[in-house]
Amino acid sequence: MHTAIQIQNVCVEYAAGQSSRCVLNGVSLGIESGEFVTIVGETGCGKSTLLRLILGEEKPTRGRVLVNGGERSQPDRHCGYVPQKYSLFPDKTVLDNITFGLEVTAFGAWPFMRLLHRKQLRDFRAEALRYLRHTGLNEADACKYPHQLSGGMQQRVAIATALIMKPPILLMDEAFSALDPATRTGMQRLIKTLWRESGATIVFVTHNTREAVCLGTRIIALAKNRLEGCGSSVALDLAAGDLDFDSSESHIGELVHEVESASVRETPLVYN
Repeated sequence: MHTAIQIQNVCVEYAAGQSSRCVLNGVSLGIESGEFVTIVGETGCGKSTLLRLILGEEKPTRGRVLVNGGERSQPDRHCGYVPQKYSLFPDKTVLDNITFGLEVTAFGAWPFMRLLHRKQLRDFRAEALRYLRHTGLNEADACKYPHQLSGGMQQRVAIATALIMKPPILLMDEAFSALDPATRTGMQRLIKTLWRESGATIVFVTHNTREAVCLGTRIIALAKNRLEGCGSSVALDLAAGDLDFDSSESHIGELVHEVESASVRETPLVYN
């Protein structure tokens, strides 16, 4: 096992008129390959910002973010990403949205190449249908366009689009928040199963503490510094083991209380 993600004394500040606003302050983390890390914290504490730094979509004001030893400069195929606000191609069907990444990787920007690899295209489409069913949709939805789907259904397509690429690192930002409770439960179990099967590294941002505890093998709680403008730092770094949604409710409840309490603490706590 090696360190897949390194966050080294990272600070993020945004200009705000004549002054600046600090979002993250002195965050340092090492995430090992194959970990399932969940990140929780109050609204505005920088959870999504931290995810965008790992993705390479943003750069820190100070400090460094490395993925597999390389400093992040832009998004790439090392990291899959499922945002809170999904984005699908409106002129492509559900199936074409899901296979788009596979086709670009295999054939590049040359449409004629697709005609020379029809069997591979059939394989891509068959795999896309499997992921579609995994996310709770059915084959009848494959030919629909995004505007014909509900918001929750579109989010499931976005999740399938990321999962089918089998990225070594998968970043998920409130990925299940738009789903109804039954579908959300199914997706939680699915992502945990796929993580166990694939060995991928997952970093999962959520507001739902119980979800964080049951999904993550490690839970990071960010907390705002109570001094105005000082930004957020790591308040809790807890190795939770490999729980699931069928674990003891008393054990889950204890961890939920500990994580929620930590999000308002000023003194960092680290548990090994």
